[in-house]
Formats: sequence, C-alpha cells, structure tokens
Amino acid sequence: MNTLKTLFMISMVVWFISEFLYKNMLKSSKNDQKDKDKSTLNILWLAIPFSIAAAITVDSMTTLPIVHGIWICYLGLAFIIIGIIVRFIIIRSLGKYFTVDVTIREDHKIKKEGFYKYLRHPSYAFSLLTSLGLGLYLNNWFSLLLAFVPPFVAFIYRIQIEEQALVEKFGEEYIEYRKTTKKLIPFIY
Repeated sequence: MNTLKTLFMISMVVWFISEFLYKNMLKSSKNDQKDKDKSTLNILWLAIPFSIAAAITVDSMTTLPIVHGIWICYLGLAFIIIGIIVRFIIIRSLGKYFTVDVTIREDHKIKKEGFYKYLRHPSYAFSLLTSLGLGLYLNNWFSLLLAFVPPFVAFIYRIQIEEQALVEKFGEEYIEYRKTTKKLIPFIY
C-alpha cells in the first residue's frame, strides 16, 4: 500500500473513532433542555456513514474522474485531515456547551469569538469539509455527490432545529448574531 492510501485509511479510522467518541462522551445530561432535538443525531448517524459507504462503493464500481491527476487525492486528504483537526479544536473551544444532541444548558451563552465570529456552525462546516475531502480523494463525481450531499442535507435540517432552539432561548440576541454571521461558509452561506 502506498503512503497516500495509508494516510487515507488512517484518517478514515481517526474520523470514525473521533465521531464515535463525541457521540458517546458528549451527550447532554438529564437536566439540560433538549426537547427540540427531534432525533437529529440519529439522522446524522444515518446520513454520514451511509454517505461514506456509498461514496467508497460507487468509486469501486464506476469511473467518472473529477480531474486527471493525483493532486486531487492529496487535496482531498488535506481537507479530511483539516476537517477532523479543526472540528476537534472547535468542539474543545465550546467546552461544556458542546453536546451531540441539540441542547440548551441552563447557563448557556452564545459564543461569538474565534470561528464563531464568522460562522454560526463551524463544527458542522468542518465536518462537511471532511466529507468534501472524501469525495475529492476518491476523484469521482458520483462519489463526491454521495460523500457530500447526504451529510449536507442532514446538517441543514439540524441547523434549523438548533437555531429554532437558540432563538427561543436567546431571542433578539441570537437573531442579531445571525445577521452578522453565516451558517457554514464564511461570507457566503
């Protein structure tokens, strides 16, 4: 196995283990307000593994390259690694306010510094960067669509639920914060 493929396999294992640990260690407590979640965590845990498996399977069955050249595989791998690392940093920066289910803690505050100065959902943005990286690494248009679209749709749904809960909790403060930031892509969306 060559170095690129080895790094890809390692990154996929790290991605899975990190998400598995987040899911099992960063849950809300019984005292937290989480009645708005509507099982968005389950939707994400269906969409993301499905998209990974489907993208890899389709890549092994079809050939529809995005570009000709190995550089796109390196770019994809870089996106995967950056996505995993920066998502970890963002989760750590939120501390006790990060939970895998949509939760409002009793002493919850809106974080507006760091990545949150530009994006309301940077953790989701970097998770999507990892998915995009997978599609680019595979260098297959079908795989790219399968790697990115299902998680994107699942995150958009989750963002709606999460922002509804934040507006209910923080009212005008959160509405004003939304006016100065983007959801997932700085300065664009």
